[in-house]
Amino acid sequence: MSQVWSVYPRPQLKRDSYLNLNGTWEFTVSKEKKKPESYPLKILVPFCPESPLSGVGKRIHNGRYLYYHRFFNFPENFRKDRVILHVDACDYEAQIFVDDTFVSLHYGGYEHIVVDITDALQDREEHELLICTKDDLRDHVQAFGKQMHKRGGMWYTPVSGIWQSVWIESVPSSYVKAVSFQVQGNQVELDLGDASLRGTATVQTPEGEKTFTISGGKSVFTMEHPRMWSPEDPYLYQVLIRVGVDEVETYFAFRTVEAKEVNGVWRICLNGKPYFFHGVLDQGYYQEGIFTPASPEGYEKDILSMKELGFNTMRKHIKVEPDVFYYLCDKLGMVVFQDMVNNSNYSFLRDTALPNVFMRGQWKDDINMHPDPSGRKEFLRTMKYTVKQLSFFPCICYWTIFNEGWGQFHSSMVYEELRSQDSSRIIDSASGWFRGGTSDVDSNHIYGHQYHFAPADKPVVLTEFGGVSYKVEGHTFQPKKVYGYGKCKTTEELEKAVTKLYEQQVLPFIERGLCASIYTQVSDVEDEINGFWTYDREILKVSKEVMQSIQARIKQEADKTR
Repeated sequence: MSQVWSVYPRPQLKRDSYLNLNGTWEFTVSKEKKKPESYPLKILVPFCPESPLSGVGKRIHNGRYLYYHRFFNFPENFRKDRVILHVDACDYEAQIFVDDTFVSLHYGGYEHIVVDITDALQDREEHELLICTKDDLRDHVQAFGKQMHKRGGMWYTPVSGIWQSVWIESVPSSYVKAVSFQVQGNQVELDLGDASLRGTATVQTPEGEKTFTISGGKSVFTMEHPRMWSPEDPYLYQVLIRVGVDEVETYFAFRTVEAKEVNGVWRICLNGKPYFFHGVLDQGYYQEGIFTPASPEGYEKDILSMKELGFNTMRKHIKVEPDVFYYLCDKLGMVVFQDMVNNSNYSFLRDTALPNVFMRGQWKDDINMHPDPSGRKEFLRTMKYTVKQLSFFPCICYWTIFNEGWGQFHSSMVYEELRSQDSSRIIDSASGWFRGGTSDVDSNHIYGHQYHFAPADKPVVLTEFGGVSYKVEGHTFQPKKVYGYGKCKTTEELEKAVTKLYEQQVLPFIERGLCASIYTQVSDVEDEINGFWTYDREILKVSKEVMQSIQARIKQEADKTR
């Protein structure tokens, strides 16, 4: 089982040092927070214990402690000066021990945990690793997204413990910890975040190799006639960085995104030109692994299949994926609209039913919504960490702060916080309704009724619509309990319904100022049967020909705006 999720997990900063700790671990669940005397269960990491792929396949009670235990050895000549442990995501609390020494305590279910374990390693051949985790969905301060202890409808099975890769690298005493690229025109600024680093950066260009000096942890260089990144031409500049004896591979892209007025109409422009973001909602759930596909090829299949249906954008909904997902979007050419993960309490009546009935949940302000100070503080912390973790990836063109009022508070203030951290992307402060605060876009959700388009003093985006349901017998999660809009009984009915939605809610409004549409959704998810794919990813419910025909009509309308 050592080959489970064996792909190198950090493609944006790749070095020739990788010990994969995914695979079978010893495992147990306890009410007590103390090292167990034994581990009677086995679990397959990186799959959460609730998933069939984990080998455990059972729900975990709120507040229980999960203990992951294993031994590991270093390959010959692996160790250098420092040894770094990575736990790429663990929901929600994680305590880590190496050779019986405590090395880390981390809170946050979607964040990379990076720990220097050098000083904890004992002088022995075999080393011990113990990770104690706890998740409690009764605590609405923590970010939880679409997880719900009592799943059903649009809320899904909760995820506990480790759900992304666990791995080790060894590095020299002076090494590259991070890399970022800021692109302005044809100029590139490389920043390693450490003024003590000196070395070189060798860039692969269409004209050949070019080498630039790194001094004070930075390098500024220009590229004549830069090749711009887009879904139609996802060109990445490959870079080799050498700092002392440390070498890392990375990449960057020339890509700009901005909101601006074009011929009297507000547009979102990609690389300086109006661009229509023909998108699909992507929740990143998988029947056998829940949060984690069986392999990274699961992400690639989703991305490529949506491109084949004509889409150029995926809205990553209320979830943060492993780095490899965003790398594949960079490489294959898929724009990502990235959501923040919500916390705080949810009310069906307040947050869903009334706004959807009255269409536009416009509030004069949201300053007093969700007032709990600890919840607000945790949301801001999680948001900042998410942006720091993901800002490298050029595919991400758009941040969504709040979705449909879930956990929403003082969106103008939160917008300014995010804008101060990243001013290079579009920010949607309130996707769906409860708008009124500062935002780069006028963001709408439409389900079950006609879209009454209205121009605005900013780009208008339809960030959710559709969701037409079609139950494929033998490929449903809960055959007797399903969720969605409408009830199509055949592929032909579904294709006609989807086509009609685009004809009524998207195509008439592109020339008037509609800049994006996000159809719900990539796949069925548990009770929801409104995906293009069934939840098991075995049946594609629509034909490529029909969807490509819709895309061609969208392109025809979008070309009029350029």
